[in-house]
Amino acid sequence: MSANDRVNEITQLTERLKDKYPAEINAFLGFMGKTEGNPALGKAQKELINVALSVAAQCEWCIALHVKGAVTAGATRDEIMSAGFLAVLMHGGPALMYLVRLTEAVDAFLPEESHG
Repeated sequence: MSANDRVNEITQLTERLKDKYPAEINAFLGFMGKTEGNPALGKAQKELINVALSVAAQCEWCIALHVKGAVTAGATRDEIMSAGFLAVLMHGGPALMYLVRLTEAVDAFLPEESHG
């Protein structure tokens, strides 16, 4: 499954939950919007933090979503990989294995020729 497929699955799940469980998903999305809207950190910084947390949490869908968000916010390949390695530092060997998914997502959303 590609990083794009994972992001598409998130979109499909969110739409299904909005239809079947609107109170629950809208509460979560509202909290997410308020949290992400706080201006203390920039969008790229927030996404890089989320990349690291996604690797540490070993969530393939989160990795894809937040790498895409980091790239969209202007983060470089090296910044994204650095965030991944910080997760490895804090979480150890299991997080290192999720750098497979991280590099796949970086390659999907930030092709090598855009290397920063």
